[in-house]
Amino acid sequence: MNPKMKVRYKVDLIGYMAECDANYLRLMKLFPDMANGGERRIGLRHDGEHILRLIAREQTAYTTLVELSQGARDGGRDGWFKLPILKLRLYHDARVAEVLSWEGVRQIRPRYDYPNRQMYHQDEKAQWNRFLGEWLSHCLKYGYHLEPLFGETPYG
Repeated sequence: MNPKMKVRYKVDLIGYMAECDANYLRLMKLFPDMANGGERRIGLRHDGEHILRLIAREQTAYTTLVELSQGARDGGRDGWFKLPILKLRLYHDARVAEVLSWEGVRQIRPRYDYPNRQMYHQDEKAQWNRFLGEWLSHCLKYGYHLEPLFGETPYG
């Protein structure tokens, strides 16, 4: 092989699917009642002021579309760093979850030529899914549910 020849990026399908499998499990731990629709709000312990929102936007027999966003708790300020709004698709039959879009970018291709007009990385989709995995792991480690665990009881 010629040392000056540029090697084309190849998608690591096994690694990518492993990340998507792990993200599915993380999401199911954070939002176990996703099948009922609705929203899950998770507080973050590091400062107590930020929350992560998981909203089930669309439900079909085999998939769920979830929107993930971060905001300030109780109407406070968002601060200097804000997580982009991510759209996730969970495939329940395959038990995988992947990032579909972020902040208006509708479709992420598995591989990009580099350089490209948008200056995306060659493995942009894999990087967004790794980012999702890191963020969900952070929430599992440091987050807490904002909804009360139990409703009203007859015993007061």
